[in-house]
Order: sequence, then C-alpha cells, then structure tokens
Amino acid sequence: MSRLSRDQIRTMMAEVLTNQGKELPADDAAALDAIGFRSLDFSELALSVEDELGTELNFDAPGLRSITTVSDVLDFIEQLQSA
Repeated sequence: MSRLSRDQIRTMMAEVLTNQGKELPADDAAALDAIGFRSLDFSELALSVEDELGTELNFDAPGLRSITTVSDVLDFIEQLQSA
C-alpha cells in the first residue's frame, strides 16, 4: 500500500475545510471544534485518503473519540496507514 505524507494529509484536510469556506490554521495544536472540523468532515477526509490510496482504512469509533486537534487527525491517519 502506498502512503501519504503528513503534509499531503494536511493538504487534504485543508481542502475539506476550504470547501466549507473555512481555513486550516498553521498550528497543528488547533482544536477541531474551534476551527469547525466536525466528524462528518473527518469522514470526508478519510474517504479522500482512501480514494488516494486505493484501499479502505480500518478505524474504530473509540479511536475517533480521542481526536481533538489537527495534530490528532494527522497522527490518526498516519497510524491507519501503518496498520
């Protein structure tokens, strides 16, 4: 399976937000609720990542509940690619 870099994932995350007229802050410590990145947005990002990789990512709901920052999203997607 090919892998996306953290920067590529970040760019895809920014595209999800840009499509809603929002902006991804430069600070990866930014809280998702503060920037308006919702669970539906995470789903859209995950689908984009899957499309790019050509494979399905397997993630569980408990793992998603611990995501609160931009960095958490990037870390989570990176971990999924390693699984």
